[in-house]
Amino acid sequence: MPRGPLLARFFKLYDPPTATATRRYAIQSGNPTLKVFNPKTKHLQKERAAQNVELSRRVDYLKDEVATRLCERLLDIKRTFHNVLDLGANSCNIAHALTAPNPDPNLETPTSLPLATRISKLTCVETSDALLHRDADLPFNNELSIQREVIPNLEMLPYLPNTFDAILSSLSIHWVNDLPSLLSQVNTILKPDCPFIAAMFGGDTLFELRASLQLADMERRGGVSPHVSPLADVRDVGGLLTRAGFKMLTVDVEDIVVEFPDTFTLMEDLQAMGESNAILHRQMGPISRDVLLANEAIYRELHKEDRGRGIPATFRIIFMIGWKEGEGQAQPLPRGSGEVNLKDILGGNVNGTRGQ
Repeated sequence: MPRGPLLARFFKLYDPPTATATRRYAIQSGNPTLKVFNPKTKHLQKERAAQNVELSRRVDYLKDEVATRLCERLLDIKRTFHNVLDLGANSCNIAHALTAPNPDPNLETPTSLPLATRISKLTCVETSDALLHRDADLPFNNELSIQREVIPNLEMLPYLPNTFDAILSSLSIHWVNDLPSLLSQVNTILKPDCPFIAAMFGGDTLFELRASLQLADMERRGGVSPHVSPLADVRDVGGLLTRAGFKMLTVDVEDIVVEFPDTFTLMEDLQAMGESNAILHRQMGPISRDVLLANEAIYRELHKEDRGRGIPATFRIIFMIGWKEGEGQAQPLPRGSGEVNLKDILGGNVNGTRGQ
């Protein structure tokens, strides 16, 4: 067949859409986002947990400890911060930690002021109104200028660029679906040469509970259902911060091991914290009694220590510090500019073997 009629036949079969034609297919605008967590479920979990004020305060031991360790990282930054954002404030645990006695007192002065004296204003944002205002009547609110704001979603921050002198976040951003987008927004609303300091649960958090529940599911139900939410790995955090434009990164990990009488108490505390599973399309309803009993036996067999009275639960906390780029900011030395030979410090020969 001559080429001309063949091309004419092709274009007759394939009629490309014009600018005014209606598309018969769907396209996604922007980068695809993997939806792992259900924000509505997490919001309801926080609201329900905060309504029992006494119990909610009693199980804040973990959030208070992490907030304290996060605030200690401010000790190395010799600055006064006029406008600070607490992203995902929970019950304002960071504000409470800032007003506590200085963990690193100056022995040369008669009194050592708390870190709150270096912050003029702290804006605490949270999606749960009940959780955010749970402790609004406690004395620490009088020691720091706190502004509480409820926003619909932590993934969409309603602030202008170059607004905050520092952004802090403690045990909240591990529930964010689009973490790269959030970090990019954080970088945007920070002022130049200002820090972002955050703490989040890492991938190995509650590995004991995750493994024992999977084995219990296999034994009693013949299949596995996710009961513990997936979490980011520490190896990914540095790349995410770099991708968002942060400089002078510091990422470290600390494990907090808490001993519980049994697995039932552990799961009750997680629920009271508002930290229950919030995966999309998770199995609805409570875990069956057979699975819970099997989980208790498996957990004790695999993880109970010989001299321990209860069972250990590991919470892996990823701490991160990133700085927004700015003029006059300290820069790393160029590669190859070192004047000291590492071999002279460590000893050994050129190929890396230990010297004789």
